[in-house]
Amino acid sequence: MLVKRVLTAAVLLAGFLAAILLLGRPQFGILVTLVIGAAAWEWGRLCRLRAPRAALYAFVSGAAFAGLAAALWPIDAGEMPEIAIFGAAAIFWIVAAPFWLGRGLERPESALRPWILPVTGWLVLIPAGLAMLAVPGLHLLAILALIWIADTAAYGAGRAFGRRKLAPHISPGKTWEGVAGGMLGCAVYAAVLAAYTPKLAALTGGMRWVPYVGAALLLSAVSVVGDLFESALKRRAGVKDSGSLLPGHGGVLDRIDSTTSTLPVAVLLLYWAGVK
Repeated sequence: MLVKRVLTAAVLLAGFLAAILLLGRPQFGILVTLVIGAAAWEWGRLCRLRAPRAALYAFVSGAAFAGLAAALWPIDAGEMPEIAIFGAAAIFWIVAAPFWLGRGLERPESALRPWILPVTGWLVLIPAGLAMLAVPGLHLLAILALIWIADTAAYGAGRAFGRRKLAPHISPGKTWEGVAGGMLGCAVYAAVLAAYTPKLAALTGGMRWVPYVGAALLLSAVSVVGDLFESALKRRAGVKDSGSLLPGHGGVLDRIDSTTSTLPVAVLLLYWAGVK
């Protein structure tokens, strides 16, 4: 299982890096559309839609994303309605999602209207897809690296020091010590990135270091919320993985859960900081 997991991760990473660095933005947009469609299929199944309806949901989601991306092209995080879309997603992840998790989203018996989770899927997937197209490739890689470092540091710190459970009813393996380790890893990464990026160093001089590191910590926290939210959906649906498309990793949603929450917030922060 470990070998399969590592091989799959290596192939995904190599393919994704090649796509970001080598594909033109329209071609990369097509790839993102396919990912949105695959993730929407899994989301539909987690919402307990039967296969034909989940397939329709995936098609409508991919088509809606493609149409919106084409209408907004080129996507600019500093223009309307992009600001409104990313802002709505940020409010959802910072305010609504934690509140929802606190109210027991993972419990199958918790009452929800049938349309709520499918509509929520669009709020989760579409802004994240647009965010991937709103920033240059190197900026996107920097954001994704922060997410990967947060996840890796949290895993290591949780294994070494984890004692207090973060959300035992949703994800028993996550601990507050792991969250702290992920935040520390993000803070160190942010400091190293600024030290070796002249343009970023110019934006973070003096006391501007404080909001800069604060933004990195916020993104780390938001990535945890995205992970927990998808875990709660899986608990609610009574499944271990969102799908089986990726050997050793589960489904597409299992790989992009933290990304869907972090990207819209990160794009807004980059815009407010004046990073182009």
